[in-house]
Amino acid sequence: MAALFHIPKVAGVTKATAKQQMLKQLICSDAPEQALRYHGFRIIAGVDEVGRGALFGPVVAAAVILPVKLATLSRMGLKDSKQLTREQREKLDRKIRKVALCFAVAEVDAETIDRVNIYQASRLAMLQAVQQLSVQPDHLLIDAMLLDLAQLSHPCAQTRLFYGDALSLSIAAASVIAKVHRDALMRELDLLHPQYGLASHKGYATPEHRKALREHGPCPLHRKTFAPVAASDPNAALDTLIESGDLFLDELENPIDTETLNALTNLDDPDDPLVA
Repeated sequence: MAALFHIPKVAGVTKATAKQQMLKQLICSDAPEQALRYHGFRIIAGVDEVGRGALFGPVVAAAVILPVKLATLSRMGLKDSKQLTREQREKLDRKIRKVALCFAVAEVDAETIDRVNIYQASRLAMLQAVQQLSVQPDHLLIDAMLLDLAQLSHPCAQTRLFYGDALSLSIAAASVIAKVHRDALMRELDLLHPQYGLASHKGYATPEHRKALREHGPCPLHRKTFAPVAASDPNAALDTLIESGDLFLDELENPIDTETLNALTNLDDPDDPLVA
């Protein structure tokens, strides 16, 4: 299948920068919603998540059902929350909450993320947000994912839209609601864990956050299966192995190699590479 959007390679420009430049050229509108209404759908919910790439805290999803007329939100510049300033997001958040037919927010914590992986945790958060809507949608517009709708108590169709938060006002609204909610949560948690600087980086893998992890180690709200967190905790590999139960099997299906075994059994050795 051909890519929906081609990100051209430009000399001296990183892929991430090129992607951001491409996203800024996309027009966020109600065209996806209008297309669905043309096919007979009436109650359309936009669904999105934030915090998927963070090292700390929950992944947060929101589901939003907007009214048919979206001119006000369009004039206010509603688009992907990552393209907005904090002031713009919070202003739009208040407006979306006021005009939406309904909305819901769901969190999936770091412990669950470590247990089921971040992709499945993101899908779970999205599904929970949809389940909490007070109005039942007949179609979901989802940013790049599909959900297990068999778990819903009512029938519902779904469409995944790549770069949906930059193309659909409903998905963008969900993006803003989720982002404002999670950012506020990170500021609250910064008061409990001030050593990590959460209020500034919101739990993402910035140099400041990585430095704090090296100096203080992770706390229970960190995602211990994420590489930068695991690297800052010399006991993480052993904890994961113990939790899996493999350490206590008589015959391992995948035996531990000697180097790994030595690393796991010499964690108190100051010369061991796993000890910071």
